Amino acid sequence: MRDPTRHKPADRYPGYDVLSKRNGPSWNDKTRRVVDQRLSIDDEPRFFAADEFALVQAVAALIAPQPAHRPMIPVAGLVDAKLHRGESDGFRAPNMPRERDAWTRGLAAIEAEARRAHGRGFCELTKSEQIDLLEKMQNGELHDAAWGEMPPQAFWKHRLSHDIVMAYYAHPTAWSEIGWGGPASPRGYVRLDFNDRDSWEAAEAGSSDGDNVRRINRGIR
Repeated sequence: MRDPTRHKPADRYPGYDVLSKRNGPSWNDKTRRVVDQRLSIDDEPRFFAADEFALVQAVAALIAPQPAHRPMIPVAGLVDAKLHRGESDGFRAPNMPRERDAWTRGLAAIEAEARRAHGRGFCELTKSEQIDLLEKMQNGELHDAAWGEMPPQAFWKHRLSHDIVMAYYAHPTAWSEIGWGGPASPRGYVRLDFNDRDSWEAAEAGSSDGDNVRRINRGIR
């Protein structure tokens, strides 16, 4: 894993805010309702217990570190909300329990591994110790009985990293960060070739639009 202290994001789409499209021709009522629902989620647990939620927050800070210059995406809250609603991927990998059971078991196992290796809970570990434990999970090198029949490596791949990254990039703040316009209904995307962009898509810093990038991005609807 990359050390989050080395994370120095660049402003690739200066002046761009995807929410400026909220009342424009790009989004319909359904899109607005979905976006508003995501924006209403905060970092308060409804499915996880308080200690489980703190662990998810700690892991999310390592998997999806966030810059300090903008509001934080409530990654743990988004994962919690999905589990609270009982939403499913619609499929399961071999030896993986259902989403809620996988998360509950996986978090308990992470805590057990931390205490066995260091005598402290995961949230009490140093960043280096936390990263080391997650790397061992990713490599299938954890073996505490708390995992049961669920392979640690599968929990990392199919739940922990998967759900945290999906939650991060489901949020409009992340869309602005990567210059994505969000669902384009009813307008639709037209220019789909490499390095093409519609006039209402964000312009990247250093692109052929040059010094006009910030002005262009602020005017997008």
